[in-house]
Amino acid sequence: MRLVLGSQSPARLNVLRAAGIDPVVRVSGVDEDAVAAALTDPRPDELVTALAEAKAHAVVAALAGELPDAVVIGCDSMLSINGRMVGKPGTPEVARARWQEMAGKTGELLTGHVLLRLADGAVDRVARGAETTTVRFGTPSDAELEAYIKTGEPLAVAGGFTLDGMGGWFVDGIDGDHSSVIGISLPLTRRLLAEVGVSVVDLWTAS
Repeated sequence: MRLVLGSQSPARLNVLRAAGIDPVVRVSGVDEDAVAAALTDPRPDELVTALAEAKAHAVVAALAGELPDAVVIGCDSMLSINGRMVGKPGTPEVARARWQEMAGKTGELLTGHVLLRLADGAVDRVARGAETTTVRFGTPSDAELEAYIKTGEPLAVAGGFTLDGMGGWFVDGIDGDHSSVIGISLPLTRRLLAEVGVSVVDLWTAS
């Protein structure tokens, strides 16, 4: 039994490796905007879970029998701030505006998780869940913010910040699961694995 991580995020991969699992990595290539646009007024947890499920199913389709007995996990993270759900800034301008909005404030980082267990190449069981963690943002100076944006790091991560990278300097604290803020919740993943009949300890030797 192998765990397949449907994500190109090095942060998610590092979390799993540090926790004893070296997953197979496959990138989903899902059009996240199209998936979100097809939903009708979803709750924040429904949005991130729907995106995670789309990614997981896309990876299953791409595996094409390569790993007939495996567990595929899809994840998606977004930040809820001032009543809006925001993803990756994408550009320096958006990252700057995002930080100016959230500096000194509190937001909620939501990560949706969907696990698909494969048996003989077909989806046999499904488990879904989302984790919400409160993030208390610091207030970087203008010079600090510009230096952070120039690193490029905040452009490609949910909410425009990291907890485990340079963005960690500007996070005053969190209430909840730190691994979920990084991109994959270890406690939630363990519970979802159990739902599909897999013990996390059985994956520790899958290297």
